[in-house]
Amino acid sequence: MTKNIFIASAEPYSGKSLIALGLVNMLLGKAQKIGYFKPVVNADTPDKKDVHIQTVLTHFDLPISYEQAYAFTRQEVMRHFENETQGQMIDAIIDKFKKLEAQCDFTVVEGSDFLGEGAAFEFDLNLLIAKNLGTPAILVASGENKSPEQVIQTVLNLLHNFNDREVQVLAIVANKINPADLETVQQRITEVVPPEIILAVIPQDNALQNPTVKDIFESLNGKLIFGEDQLTNQVDNFITGAMNVPNFLNYLKENVLIVTPGDRGDIIVSSLQANLSSSYPRIAGIVLTAGYEPEEPIIRLINGLQNVVPILCVSNGTFETITKVAAVKARITPDNTKKIQLAIDSFNRHIDVEALDSRIATYHSEAITPHMFQYQLGQWARRERKHIVLPEGNDDRILRAAARLVAQDIVHLTLLGNPSEIAASIKRLGLNLDLDRINILNPAQSEQYNLYVETLYELRKDKQVTLEMARDLMTDVSYFGTMMVYKGHADGMVSGAVHTTQHTIRPALQFIKTKPGISTVSSVFFMCLEDRVSVFGDCAVNPNPTARQLAEIAISSADTSKRFGIDPRVAMLSYSSGTSGVGEEVEKVRKATELVKELRPDLKVEGPIQYDAAVDPLVGKQKMPNSEVAGKASVLIFPDLNTGNNTYKAVQRETGALAIGPMLQGLNKPVNDLSRGCTVDDIFNTVVITAIQSQQED
Repeated sequence: MTKNIFIASAEPYSGKSLIALGLVNMLLGKAQKIGYFKPVVNADTPDKKDVHIQTVLTHFDLPISYEQAYAFTRQEVMRHFENETQGQMIDAIIDKFKKLEAQCDFTVVEGSDFLGEGAAFEFDLNLLIAKNLGTPAILVASGENKSPEQVIQTVLNLLHNFNDREVQVLAIVANKINPADLETVQQRITEVVPPEIILAVIPQDNALQNPTVKDIFESLNGKLIFGEDQLTNQVDNFITGAMNVPNFLNYLKENVLIVTPGDRGDIIVSSLQANLSSSYPRIAGIVLTAGYEPEEPIIRLINGLQNVVPILCVSNGTFETITKVAAVKARITPDNTKKIQLAIDSFNRHIDVEALDSRIATYHSEAITPHMFQYQLGQWARRERKHIVLPEGNDDRILRAAARLVAQDIVHLTLLGNPSEIAASIKRLGLNLDLDRINILNPAQSEQYNLYVETLYELRKDKQVTLEMARDLMTDVSYFGTMMVYKGHADGMVSGAVHTTQHTIRPALQFIKTKPGISTVSSVFFMCLEDRVSVFGDCAVNPNPTARQLAEIAISSADTSKRFGIDPRVAMLSYSSGTSGVGEEVEKVRKATELVKELRPDLKVEGPIQYDAAVDPLVGKQKMPNSEVAGKASVLIFPDLNTGNNTYKAVQRETGALAIGPMLQGLNKPVNDLSRGCTVDDIFNTVVITAIQSQQED
């Protein structure tokens, strides 16, 4: 059991960064204060910062400075070796690490990168540092351009060296393995490595291993003419545009970078047109060589286009440029959140996270941070993958969220809309979304359409819905998606990015209906504050609930809280606390509180109570000293929609809290509504909680 770990390799570009990102993400799901330390960085001067340290600190918002995250630059290490003062250097590394370790629940240490001068002695240096820091290790071996036998030999050499220095090895990761060799490598490693060591074999992934246009742009030191917003485009191939257009078009491949002299306007225009065409693969970017920029008519034509790929201009000739492009290696930079998430997803998919977690001691706090809560949501959703329908399949935000959900293997998805239009949008957005892994349906052309029409007619004919009206309604994506849920062809639905709340939930109220014993459909937000997650209800559905409705909202919200791992302590909010206030609104809250106590004596509930007395321990103790809820409420029930909606938005904006929701409560099956101003993160989180809700319905 340990509270720190060392990630080590024996060669450059092994993929340590993937392990570091995945490990920090995993640990933040368990503890509040995670440290990250890289004893030796590649940066030659203090003003040139190590990219990977910046990526980890920035993406996870770790509460440590850049200066705390490293001890020496490569040049400083070289001077210590030249002066034979390695002992002083190790002492300084230990001192700096211990200071960081003392303020963190867990610390991830990453070994050096084997780049540049001094790479020959780096392996021994990493072993020496791991030994002196007293950290167990995760070993990373690269399989790039290696046979299975060479991979196994690399693994054995790593393990042998760490065993010789008596550094405990917790896990071994064989990374960048040829997909055709995965089974062989997995079997051979299992045969030669002790069973107590956790093993992982990760296949090559072009989306991670190949550079972006930005990586190439910075390496070539050229001039960016167009496409700044698409610099994160992935480059899987590159070709020279030096032939006539018909022949050139035959050589285009997915995510290709085109290198061509800047005076080849025909290649430039045909490349951009091919990128817009559904008949050709997506283009990553264009590099114009020999110092030529496009002529004015070509520039004018490009200015009138949308979604133009990056176009760079360099002074070098075409051959020299191609040589430099071929040498560029991928980096995971702070601004490339897409690649960061891909790395985390790969870690979660291929590493036995539960086994690794059981081998390390993580500090468990009663406080729930936003990252802990979101991490736990993802883990719960993966326990039993559910089928969620997204009716607004043509919306870019929906497609971006769908790509994340599929990549993280959280849910099965159906998108409603025109399949060819959705496929074109996926290409235009450059999403890594395999169409074979999602279901795309056009409601009117679905084989279920007639069945759904008949079902709707039978359910609603007593409400004067005719068969013709049912046919018309079933072409509406909200009705079609809701019917999928009703018929059990999907487990839940998330909509509202384009449609109104009423449009989204009306079909659910008409035929999914409420659970037995519940007459009020309500909503909650999970408010992820700095050190806790609170449940706010109702902030989205009921304008002015009665006392009985308020009691139902409180009970539903408490049950939701418990299902999502939050101990329910219910505060029935009002403008006064206890018996001090009078008035119609206070009496409504007082009556609702009494009803909750009567209907659910198992719940801890207090009301009426003011917001500050509910959440601030000092104020709560002063105003209601004998209360089990005052000062530590986790479920806050607002007296009306006006108060609730404004309060959650005020808390969100003023504190930077993450608001997940709204999540609807009380329906027989889960249907959830989005805001029309929702972000991709909002959609992602709402789909996850909908999937968890549908597990609970089984």
